[in-house]
Amino acid sequence: MQSQMFYKASAILSLFIFATACGSRKSAPVVDDGDTATDSATIAIEEPRALPDTALASAGIVSYTVEIADSAVSGTFPADADFYAADPGVFMFRKGMQRDARFGGRVKGTPADIVVDWTFRTDIDDRETRYGRWGGGSGWTGQPLYVEWPDSCMARFRRAGMLGADASRQEIIVGSLASRVYFIDYATGKPSRRPVDVVNPVKGTMSLDPTLNGNLYVGLGVPAERPFGARVIDLYKGAVTCSWPEDPRAGRRWDAYDSSPLRIGRFLFWPGENGTLYKFTVSPGAIALHSALRYTINGAAPGIENSLAVYRNYGYFGDNHGNLLCVNLETMKPIWRYFVGDDIDATSVVTTEDDRPYVYACCEVDRRGEGTANLVKVDALTGAEVWKNEIPARRVDVDGKHFDGGYYATPLPGTGDCAGMLFANCVLNETDERRNGVFVALDRKSGRELYRTPLRYYSWSSPVGFVNEAGEQFVVTGDAAGNIYVIRGRTGEILVRRPTGHNFESSPVVVGNSLVVGSRGDTVYRLSII
Repeated sequence: MQSQMFYKASAILSLFIFATACGSRKSAPVVDDGDTATDSATIAIEEPRALPDTALASAGIVSYTVEIADSAVSGTFPADADFYAADPGVFMFRKGMQRDARFGGRVKGTPADIVVDWTFRTDIDDRETRYGRWGGGSGWTGQPLYVEWPDSCMARFRRAGMLGADASRQEIIVGSLASRVYFIDYATGKPSRRPVDVVNPVKGTMSLDPTLNGNLYVGLGVPAERPFGARVIDLYKGAVTCSWPEDPRAGRRWDAYDSSPLRIGRFLFWPGENGTLYKFTVSPGAIALHSALRYTINGAAPGIENSLAVYRNYGYFGDNHGNLLCVNLETMKPIWRYFVGDDIDATSVVTTEDDRPYVYACCEVDRRGEGTANLVKVDALTGAEVWKNEIPARRVDVDGKHFDGGYYATPLPGTGDCAGMLFANCVLNETDERRNGVFVALDRKSGRELYRTPLRYYSWSSPVGFVNEAGEQFVVTGDAAGNIYVIRGRTGEILVRRPTGHNFESSPVVVGNSLVVGSRGDTVYRLSII
């Protein structure tokens, strides 16, 4: 039975400790402060066009509460406000709110080679935890961030002593399994500033606040030490200034954050593996709780490892029990639910086709052990299934550890001569000895498989695209054996394979004809496609 949203004083009191963890419980203004380099006032915002706050029948299975920590602040926001559209860089996983990887990668002609421009070495975290040793480099999803700092930000960094007079405005920011956040000069690969120690390994993709208020949002992935949870780094101070603590009211006792949060209006939305979708207000150097969605399905509270995709005021995420949920981000109420089939780690993608939004989501073969890895297309407004593509996959056991088959990578919508196509990496694990994977292309209209290209090994890395002057698309992806591939999108032909020797679990960020990606070794690479 679906619970009703409630606004009880008890909820406010019970969450007071969390709402005040990083400062005042009251909301921050949209314009953060007088010294902020840019703010939301610089971004054109259309009149609100909120989608309806009406739960559909499929949401009836969701039992939920919406807990309000700051009832003085309205939860509404301009539904068409996209703070990321004008970003001078890539500020979160897959760049935009729809998570559709519009990086704008460009190449000339047909790629013939992959060149290593530079490598950057991270530290090694050799602490033994109950979850093993995590080492260095980057894990899943681990996409680096890229920013071209405007003059106002550079001046502020220099005044604060964060950057020298000759520092480049082009910067790569990487969260590492070494429990540090690194800052790299994009042109040279040299450290651009001192790393920040966040104590615990970072697996997921961080987010840079699109107002350039200096906030860097960091989710911790493994509890090597307590306290655990999420962090805010103030880049103008070069230090952690806010810690979001472990939440005793969460449905699951696992306070990791592999998702890459996003900001809309004054709010930051951040899903947690503890089964909670958080809505924070933002101020320089801090976040404060506004509200939280907690839910169960069939009496169980699933965790959320993927990032939120957004269309207007609707947000979409999957959980580790196989549920794809649509939530009204203004009220935090579920709108619809669709069962994909199994654990959903990969972030969903929203596209608009014929003036209608659709969601592409995919799952692993985890809870079942063996079956089909499903990639589905559903109507983003209703949750109605358009099609389902199924690929047989299985789990294998290696040295006492489970390795599940299926989709860990976020799909890539095609563009240029590949418009109407969808690309994805799928782990097959066809035999106990062969942990193999394939690169798959589907027809977006019908879900029909167009081709599959075998990879040397399985891949958790999300593919990215490049387009040449003729409109031909080429897809670049990596595998767990350290191979980087350039694939012709129309046919699946592998044009280039570059071995590096390091496991690529993390997803790349694209800048021009280059990409930056971290490995499960201790190395971050900048590679150019030529």
